[in-house]
Amino acid sequence: MLVVDDESVVVESITATLQAEGYGVAGATDPTTALNWVQQREFGLVLTDQRMPHLTGLELLEQVQRIQPDTTRVLMTGVVELSTVIDCINRGQLYRFLVKPWLREELLATVHNGLQRYELIRRNAQLQQATLAMNERLQQLNRALQQQLQREAAQNQRLAALNQALEQNLNRSVELCLRTMQTFYPRLGTQARRVHQLACCIADGLKLAETDRQVFELAAWLHDIGLLGVPRRLITLWQKVPESLSRAERALIQQHPILGEELAGFVHHLAGVGPIIRAHHERFDGTGYPDQLVGEEIPWLARLLAVVVGFVQAELTGADAEAHVRTEAGTAYDPEAVRVLLRYRPQCGPPRREREVPLAELAPGMVLAKPIYTAHGLLLLPEGQVLTEACIAKIHNHNRLAPIRQTFTVYC
Repeated sequence: MLVVDDESVVVESITATLQAEGYGVAGATDPTTALNWVQQREFGLVLTDQRMPHLTGLELLEQVQRIQPDTTRVLMTGVVELSTVIDCINRGQLYRFLVKPWLREELLATVHNGLQRYELIRRNAQLQQATLAMNERLQQLNRALQQQLQREAAQNQRLAALNQALEQNLNRSVELCLRTMQTFYPRLGTQARRVHQLACCIADGLKLAETDRQVFELAAWLHDIGLLGVPRRLITLWQKVPESLSRAERALIQQHPILGEELAGFVHHLAGVGPIIRAHHERFDGTGYPDQLVGEEIPWLARLLAVVVGFVQAELTGADAEAHVRTEAGTAYDPEAVRVLLRYRPQCGPPRREREVPLAELAPGMVLAKPIYTAHGLLLLPEGQVLTEACIAKIHNHNRLAPIRQTFTVYC
């Protein structure tokens, strides 16, 4: 990171404080020198004083934004020109500002959060690049399938259906995200499927407009996609013993709706989904995250999604599940959203019964009640997968190579 102040004692003080915390820091007392460094080196965070000769802090940060747009920009000022600073924050030119004299804890927290933001943006860029590459690969497959349709008339119907499926890039992208989640952390994929099922029932009951329905259902599928940027160990702690998380770990977890919004924004079809994903952990009483929105400041579809996600993640059944969301009405959840959930949840039907079947009796059309793993513990097929001939052949092939020890459970 880079610290800029025309007073050398200030630069030395801040540099010493940050280096003591393990940060790599460069210090400059001249904004022109600092700007030259920015043109030559990459910085995760630039912390600058406002009043300096040649360039003000805001002018320096404006040029930093043009050269390194991902860099987190923080301003120090002894005189708070609040309207100017807020305007810069709103326009994205400034991440935070510190008032001189600063508190050490406030300085460290700002630097920590700012560098974390920078890393999230860089990780987001990598994920975006990977997504674009996958989309390009899907387009290549689509062209290859079209050529194969012309060469193999006997397979015309099957290849035409596959080509049509591949052309539905949005659905394929969503399914790819789900598979990635299921592989990365199987419980995320399972919960996403349950949330989506319940969201569809609510959308039917409310007779949502087509656009709102698509946004709501896609947000239900992808609400936890941002957790792909969080270590699995932290996800487990967050879901089972959240009180054991440190402040930094909790802050990382609470960034996942923001990352989820950014990931959903990669495909223009999902433009309306991102804000719903971002707000699905906001609480009706304003104590949620990441933006601490209150009441009707939270988008209606996000309030609906929040209570559906809470209902599913509580992993309760029957009256206990309903009592859980009723208890949280008015605090965690919008009371109207709770009423909607309780009204339309029965339309999803009672929980389906399960039964175990031997490998030889697996048949197309069956739906897996539990995921199937290889002998080495890798996910083979997720819960909720509708079995096809190809799926069954895949299971048999893996079983021949290394016998699958678990039982096969399907819905009746």
